[in-house]
Amino acid sequence: MGVLMTHKLCAAAEGVVLTDDEIAANFGDLHKPLNAIQAMAAADHCIYCYDAPCITACPTSIDIPTFIHQIRTKNVDGAARTILSENIMGGTCARACPTEVLCEQACVRNHGGEEPVEIGLLQRFAIDHLMAKGGKHPFERASATGKRIAVVGAGPAGLSCAHRTAMLGHSVTIFEAKPKAGGLNEYGLAAYKMIDDFAQREVDFLMGIGGIEINYAHPLGGNLSLRELRDTFDAVFLGVGLGNTNRLGLDGEDKHGVLDAIDFIEELRQKRKKADMTVGQDVVVIGGGNTAIDAAVQARALGAAHVTLVYRRGEDAMGATKFEIDLARTNGVVVEPWAKPTAILGGKAVTGMVFERTARDAKSGKLFGTGDTFEVKADMVLKAIGQKLDATALDGLDLAAGKISVLDGFVTNISGVFAGGDCVKSGEDLTVQAVEDGKQAAHAIDAYLKS
Repeated sequence: MGVLMTHKLCAAAEGVVLTDDEIAANFGDLHKPLNAIQAMAAADHCIYCYDAPCITACPTSIDIPTFIHQIRTKNVDGAARTILSENIMGGTCARACPTEVLCEQACVRNHGGEEPVEIGLLQRFAIDHLMAKGGKHPFERASATGKRIAVVGAGPAGLSCAHRTAMLGHSVTIFEAKPKAGGLNEYGLAAYKMIDDFAQREVDFLMGIGGIEINYAHPLGGNLSLRELRDTFDAVFLGVGLGNTNRLGLDGEDKHGVLDAIDFIEELRQKRKKADMTVGQDVVVIGGGNTAIDAAVQARALGAAHVTLVYRRGEDAMGATKFEIDLARTNGVVVEPWAKPTAILGGKAVTGMVFERTARDAKSGKLFGTGDTFEVKADMVLKAIGQKLDATALDGLDLAAGKISVLDGFVTNISGVFAGGDCVKSGEDLTVQAVEDGKQAAHAIDAYLKS
């Protein structure tokens, strides 16, 4: 896997202001795509094993050996259809999924001390090939059922559910709060993972199935209620994600320069010219997940001289993968585990943070402060300490552990209302899991309507 252009980022640490062209180069493709010759060579590395563990490791159960064999036999369109039949957003997942801890980690090649098959890059090769050709959508709709489905949220779960229910012959109306579809694919992933407006191109490709319309600026609880949707549609799917962010709970959290990392990433993703984005010179990122890594690396890519990522536990407990942590370090991010924030310094604007060293009790496993503190200079603080469900408009729905409660088939306690994606607890908080939730919920909706 490739990494960002580190020599550009190092210049910023020496007080050199990056040019617009240098910043643009820093946001080039994180993983260089395979050409046809490279794809054939990578496909030859797959031994097409029986009962392949890579399939089990994929949350959407893509038949990985089959699509790789199709690439090997130059049936690239067929390979793309094999992928998309299980994961209609396979293009994004090929770019942003942690394949190193999913399908590629399960690859049998690892057992012999070899490099695993480059499954993610091969998946991207096949889907990019099909999308570049254009033409007819690879799947056809079943005969119209006359049933109408409402989908709330045009993120990975909602779009996946919409595509599959449309394919099953139902008519789908998506209600989306933001001005663009895609959810975290559009607003929440690092720009260097989704270059060339891929999130929107994938949405356009998905919509090619027909039978789906999207109403923008329609947040649940604004001009839209769950009761109204239940009265108007035959079934409702909620893919509302996690709309609120957690707070540090410290005085001064409203100081200028203290921001939610997800807002920083969203604003950056919507900047056509990345050099127009404002970034501090001394940036502190608080958190240990992929959002924290994305924020930290992108702050460096924009020209921040110093970026420090602080996490309250050890690296083994971080939500980010080893690849992501190494990516941050390679690009000049200082990673400080075992520290928790205790104070935000400054007047109207932040000037620094105070942290206390932490440790874990050997018996109970609980975290505690050691009393040892240190300061980090900061003119920008990016909080990436998790998101939570906005439940204000979820009238009558059962909740558990801060998420919507669902049974098998993603059924809620309200008849005809289903939910999936980050707003429920179904597995890892990953795009690929949200796609699987939406797909499975679509089949559950279809069975509900038929019964």
